[in-house]
Amino acid sequence: MKINVPEEVKTILKRLNSHGFSAYVVGGCVRDKILNREPQDWDISCSAMPEQVKEIFHDMGVIETGIKHGTVSVIINHKPYEVTTFRCDGEYKDNRRPDTVTFVSDISIDLSRRDFTINALACGCEDSNEIIDLFGGIDDIKNGIVRCVGEPEKRFSEDALRILRALRFASVLGFNIDKKTSMAIHKQRALLKKISVERIMSEFKQLICGMDAVSIIREFRDVIEVFIPEVASMFGFSQNTPYHCYDVWEHTLHSIDNIEPVVDLRFTMLFHDIGKPEVYSEEILESGDTLGHFYAHEKYSKEISAKVLNRLKSDNLLLHNVKNLVRMHGDQIPLSKPAIKRKLNKIGIELFRKLLKVKRADILAQSPGLVDERINALKD
Repeated sequence: MKINVPEEVKTILKRLNSHGFSAYVVGGCVRDKILNREPQDWDISCSAMPEQVKEIFHDMGVIETGIKHGTVSVIINHKPYEVTTFRCDGEYKDNRRPDTVTFVSDISIDLSRRDFTINALACGCEDSNEIIDLFGGIDDIKNGIVRCVGEPEKRFSEDALRILRALRFASVLGFNIDKKTSMAIHKQRALLKKISVERIMSEFKQLICGMDAVSIIREFRDVIEVFIPEVASMFGFSQNTPYHCYDVWEHTLHSIDNIEPVVDLRFTMLFHDIGKPEVYSEEILESGDTLGHFYAHEKYSKEISAKVLNRLKSDNLLLHNVKNLVRMHGDQIPLSKPAIKRKLNKIGIELFRKLLKVKRADILAQSPGLVDERINALKD
């Protein structure tokens, strides 16, 4: 198997080769090409030392992106391409980055330190250079599996962010997580407490918008609970109303599944009922049955969602949209033209459109027998 690379990347690889160095495109770009996805970045690894790379490309712009870890960026046509020296990593005392790196000349050593088999791939630019796959990454791509290179517990203890990266890859690509890797994720999930909230938020935003987000969040809710402990109150919390056939958590997951993968909409559905357990009350009917009530849960859900998003250092637009959509998700949609106009003047057309989508997703996650008439009301 071979892949095509852009001419700019070929230029870098060939120039490094012409100076006697091994050079390959590596990691996610190789994975994405195998999946017929367009890579966002092209990462290059080589046997040349950083200072040698700078000398080889002295006639081009070169930026010392992370020279301590062997990385410089070569600028071609105003676009940077990262070139990193083959390396092996020292001890990871902070569970995030190696304290030291050792530069090596062997691509196999460099690939062996990588996180998942689907990312431990390399390819050169010569006709004879096929993909280097030392850990079964191509088969794992074909079979849709996220699997650690080597021992999962070691990989996650080195860099705990890999725990969320595994979930993100599975969600975005629609892959399953290898059993041994999955067991290590559950076991070592608390290591995420050592990771910055900015990095966690970056991964989780991609995860929640993935094609298989609901399955991953359902299976790894204990991982999500590490950085959003507020979700735990929803687990198994019965609603006891004729409108709901699911507990609060399952209703939440179904509502996420029923809305398009846009980050503010997905976060809204994650949080829209998170305040329900806090306000739950019961009414005993004449029949003796129990009817659950969640008065003002929208207000509490808004407060909780704002607290979580602030803690995760959300950007202002996401925070604004989510907390307002959560607050309004229980509102009746106005039906008359004057009432609709007043609503539009108050919240704006974009937020109103998002609110309709939120209402629809919420209703579709309720008891099936009551869905049609309520959805039709939204259409009208």
